[in-house]
Order: sequence, then structure tokens, then C-alpha cells
Amino acid sequence: MTPAGSVAWIAAAPVKGLGLSLRRDAVLGRAGIEGDRAFYLVDDEGRLTNAKRAGNLLRASAEVLDGRLLVRLPDGSVVQGDVELAEPVETNFYGRPVRGRVVNGPWGAALSALAGLPLTLVRADEPGSGQDRGTAAGVTLVSTAALEVLARAAGVDGRVDGRRFRMTLGVDGVDAHAEDGWLERDVRVGAAVVVPRGNVGRCRVTTLDPDTGARDLQTLDAIDDYRADVETTEPLPFGVWCEVVEPGRVAVGDPVELGKPITSRRGQRHRDGSGPRTR
Repeated sequence: MTPAGSVAWIAAAPVKGLGLSLRRDAVLGRAGIEGDRAFYLVDDEGRLTNAKRAGNLLRASAEVLDGRLLVRLPDGSVVQGDVELAEPVETNFYGRPVRGRVVNGPWGAALSALAGLPLTLVRADEPGSGQDRGTAAGVTLVSTAALEVLARAAGVDGRVDGRRFRMTLGVDGVDAHAEDGWLERDVRVGAAVVVPRGNVGRCRVTTLDPDTGARDLQTLDAIDDYRADVETTEPLPFGVWCEVVEPGRVAVGDPVELGKPITSRRGQRHRDGSGPRTR
């Protein structure tokens, strides 16, 4: 392994579409951080719903403590209770069926009021299936230097807030977009080993302020302008998605190390990729 950088942040979202929760450490399992995107929201027609449709959802956050789900609302109140599962449902995740169970309790009503549309909370049956690309893509990562390059491309001062991109891991100490060159390589982060399998294509969620949900930055135009010639597996690439091949604990500040390229590749890279564009 060759030293590369260090872990800048660790983030998860127990309820898909709500604000991220930053952590000092976590265990990366085969499907990512336990409980990450374990719950998701659907509208009254059963369609997957996130901040792309209702930006206000970013103003709430969630955590699970001792089996109880806590959702913190922007007014400071907390909606909590034991998770009681009801009838089964199947939801279309960008063309992939995900099975889950409706969650009884106060969360649906509270988040419906926040979003301004009727929502139902669902818990995915299979750990990791609530990730955009499924259980084999439980972790995403991006170089923090890429946020500085994006800021310059977008004409803003400083660094773009990494929470816009909803990535599991940020990596300090490497060149901007160095992760593009890590596809099909072992990458050790802390005690875990992940293999980046593809680029993450971006969507309108990245244009939203991660605290308020208001659209305030033209991230997609900037990425399209300065990354137009990048070879990619998905359009508008920013960061990579990874398979966890060796579970382990990771903490902020842990080293990131690169292994040798893997001989057998899992897919062809191309410019006009397709796939889900949000987490």
C-alpha cells in the first residue's frame, strides 16, 4: 500500500434525503455504514422522494439510538419512537426494485408537513439496498481538493461545502479528483479496504444549500464546464462510489493508502454513462 492522504470526514444519513450526520468514526461493513440510508421516503403514489423534490427535507436529520428513530426538525423539536413495521412495499430506485416495510409512527406526518407533500416513511428490508446503487456500492468518497477547484469554476470564494455531495468519506491530502484514477484499485481507509467501481454522476441536490435546502449554487453547470472531457462511468462526475471488500473501522484522520490496480475490471468506462445521480 502507498500512502495517499487521510480521512477528512465521515457522513451518513439514516433517513435517505434528510440532512447528513457527521461522525468521528464508523464501521464500514459490506454494505457501508450500518444503518446508512436504512429508511427512505415515498409520496402518496409510492415514488421515492428526496431533497431534489422537497429541499426542506435537508433541514431535518435523523439518528437511530437503541432501536429508536429520532428525527430532529428545524424548529429544534425531536420526533422519536420505536420502529414499528407495517405492510410491505416495493419502490423503484432508478430502475432497481427495493423492497421495504412501511414504518408506523409520527415521522411521516412530521416530514410531510416539512416537505409540503404527503410522505410515508419506509425501512428497506436488506441492509444497504437504500443506497442509490445498491449493496455493492455502500461507500462514496471525494477528494476535498476537488471542492476548491469546483469553487473556482463556480466563481465562489473558498471551498464548496462537501455536504452538498452527500459522500460517505472526504479525503484530504490528495490532488483534486485523484479518486478518478483509483477505479479498480484497493484503497485502504483506516482498517477497511474499499474498491472504487465508478464515478458518481451528480444531480440537482448538489445545487441546494445543505442547511436550508434553498437552491443557491450552479454546481452542475460548473462541473459540466470544467469536467466536460473527463472519461467517466456516469455523466457530471464528482467523486466515486466504492465496494467494501474488507470491512473495518475508520475514523477521521485515519490514513488513506492505495494498492495496486486490480487485474480484472468490472465494467467499461465511457463518457456518456448512465445511472442514478443522487444519494
